Amino acid sequence: MKINKKIIWFFVVAIILFFVGKEVYVMNINHNFETITEGKVYKSGVIPPDEIESYVKKYNIKSIVDLRMPGTNDLILNPEAPGELAAEKAAVAKIEGLNYYSNPSDQVPTNKNIEIFTKIMDDKANYPVLIHCYHGTGRAEMYSAIYRIEYENFTNDEARKGVRTLIKWSSFDDGKPKGEYLKAYKSRKELAAQNK
Repeated sequence: MKINKKIIWFFVVAIILFFVGKEVYVMNINHNFETITEGKVYKSGVIPPDEIESYVKKYNIKSIVDLRMPGTNDLILNPEAPGELAAEKAAVAKIEGLNYYSNPSDQVPTNKNIEIFTKIMDDKANYPVLIHCYHGTGRAEMYSAIYRIEYENFTNDEARKGVRTLIKWSSFDDGKPKGEYLKAYKSRKELAAQNK
């Protein structure tokens, strides 16, 4: 029995270390970078300015949509600092042919944010596009879901469930502002059909 307990504890610790290591990799090394649609749309958290060019080259990115909004005093969801944005803009300016679009957004977008975002995404010359916020797990996922609804004909529920492996208890769950926003979101096609 003693050996069995040691083996069980070993596996429990190994599993915990695996998931901790994976999270460290995803958040700090890979910057929550994820493919939304291969060759078209990607999402991430902040990529350090000295690493942006390698992502641009690897994925042939033509445009970056930055959703960060400094000055909110929300140090958990929006911990951006103006200096970070300036450093990214300076790094992007050095990369030939790369567009930088700032669309400062709260966790739930305004109509103006959606208007700016769809104008960027309507322009085929902007693709492939990298959508990013600070962590890559809130606003970037929200706008990725909106992209899928607007441009890939996903249903609201498919787009909402596509942002996370586990929706339950996340900020995209039923009853949470992001989840409810995506459930109620009306695409431009839907709005046009309603107005006929």
